Amino acid sequence: MSIVAAHGLQKGYGNHIVLRSADLIMEPGERVGVVGLNGAGKSTLGKLLAGVETPDGGTIARRRGARIEYLEQVPQLDTSMTAEQLVMQGLTAWSDAVARHTEASSALADPNADHERLLEDQSRAADEVERLGGWDQSHRVHAVLNNLGISQRDVPVKSFSGGELRRVALARLLVSRPDLAILDEPTNHLDAETVEWLEQHLIEEFPGAVLLITHDRYLLDNVAQRTVEVADGEAFSYDGGYERYLEQKAERLSLAARTEQNRQNFLRREIEWLRRMPKARTTKQQARIDRAESAIAAPKPKQEQKVSLELDVSRAGKTLLELRDASVEIPGRTLIEKLTLFVVQGDRIGIVGPNGAGKTTLFRAILGDHPLASGTVNVGKNTKVAYFDQKRSGLDDSKSIWDNVTGDQSRIELGGEVIDPRSYLERFAFDSHKQRQPVGSLSGGERARVALARLLRQSANLVLFDEPTNDLDVATLGAVESMLVDFGVTALIVTHDRYFLDRVATSILAFEGDGQVIHYPGNYDTFRRLRAEAREARKAAAKAAPVAAAAPAAASQRPGSKKKALSNAEERELSSLPDKIDRAEQLAASITTKMGDPATYAGGGDIAALNRELAAARAEADKLTARWEELEAKKSAAT
Repeated sequence: MSIVAAHGLQKGYGNHIVLRSADLIMEPGERVGVVGLNGAGKSTLGKLLAGVETPDGGTIARRRGARIEYLEQVPQLDTSMTAEQLVMQGLTAWSDAVARHTEASSALADPNADHERLLEDQSRAADEVERLGGWDQSHRVHAVLNNLGISQRDVPVKSFSGGELRRVALARLLVSRPDLAILDEPTNHLDAETVEWLEQHLIEEFPGAVLLITHDRYLLDNVAQRTVEVADGEAFSYDGGYERYLEQKAERLSLAARTEQNRQNFLRREIEWLRRMPKARTTKQQARIDRAESAIAAPKPKQEQKVSLELDVSRAGKTLLELRDASVEIPGRTLIEKLTLFVVQGDRIGIVGPNGAGKTTLFRAILGDHPLASGTVNVGKNTKVAYFDQKRSGLDDSKSIWDNVTGDQSRIELGGEVIDPRSYLERFAFDSHKQRQPVGSLSGGERARVALARLLRQSANLVLFDEPTNDLDVATLGAVESMLVDFGVTALIVTHDRYFLDRVATSILAFEGDGQVIHYPGNYDTFRRLRAEAREARKAAAKAAPVAAAAPAAASQRPGSKKKALSNAEERELSSLPDKIDRAEQLAASITTKMGDPATYAGGGDIAALNRELAAARAEADKLTARWEELEAKKSAAT
């Protein structure tokens, strides 16, 4: 039986009609993706199915006893509780099943009880416990929190950022294992590796049905078995993930275009006949007139709203930005250690790494809003920087879209062309009615489009994008990608969107932890391959490194044995080790600098070989440091 079946759903807010006649059925275990323009009604559909909101019309039938849970874009949590306490709230159904099992087991001790019924109750409860994750839940709760990057499990979440709170809410829902999970933009505030974990978790471990409202096209392709597009107040269903959706939608639009062309051809013929027809009307003539009038009255298919973007790229020198041995710190922690990076015209550098690694702080350092601990940042003489803030903090919620973008100007200049503000905003899929809406009433994606419209008015030649893909619909993402590539925009892009990076990135800057930031050539897929090769090379180098013999050290610890000072050879070795360690670390630093120099890739350098050299240099430095610590410990023990 279907978990939920919705037919003819209608929903409006004031004079704005969002859904006119939307149908959607969810079957047990089914994974469905939802796409559509921002403001089309995707979140509204999810809220109606979950019972968070009620429809103005239509019907929703939910299976009796079915648990449906909804991940909001801005979850409401009790911030006095810890992350672990909040996630444990998701175990209500599991606790009920355990209680039913315990009750049935205890009742079986009564010789007069209905043992057959109690055994059935016990078995059903045990099956439900297993379906909800088994008997040991604490391990699973900790595993989900760790995989979602929540390390502070035992402190109140009142100090957590919005992104961290959302990850706690996602963890609670995943642990809960409802019959239907409705996830509204679940990848926002997740780094790329965590998105990959979520993807595998939904496919391999989550037993319930999933409705994914998301702009993450790889997530849709890999997880969704069916894709629903919300458009013009309706829900159109397509088999398969994102790529299959694109293929089938193109076929549907092509068929609609052919149907409309046939209608127009028919109308031309009928109008010509009507002009020539005799005044006396026969029954056949009247029927033909009726068909013509019906065709004339038929509604034309709506033109799909499209987003069309361009950037006024001002002239600049070859090198727009230089970082030389730049180190960035926050109290008690080094985020970036001695990063050297050259940004030249046409570079589109994707920036990836865990949440809190320092990606946004790097942007603040480039903009001069965060001091460097050491090193230099040099912005080119003719470089004009534009910054896309992930918080969209430049928007005034009380003002309309029009006022936020145009201010008090009656025209917009873009690339030497004067554009009517109304036409400019229509490029961002804001019609004349929408342009007068206050920004505070918009969805997250619509707000992002307003921020884009403001940004692209600037004449810039270097753009810093901080999570530009958050909340944007797939159509707008495609337009941003096309703009970056077609206009040769130079950009640094912090994003978790793997599809986006594969389409636009010319290289990847990866935050690897402990202040290490490595520059890899190519797009995200190339980065993953090169990083995997580097890790394997590092493992191989570490494995091949000679291991210090443990026997003499063990002998020195035997009861009654006399501790000996270093031998002459060991004294000479100890005194030589600091210089050797410095040389190994300098070699690793020089290789890292070389990997950050665009000239390395322009000359067709062997990147895999550089990765192996870097891994070997780091392994050598680690081995020498371990030997120095061993000899120092032995020397101290003898004194």
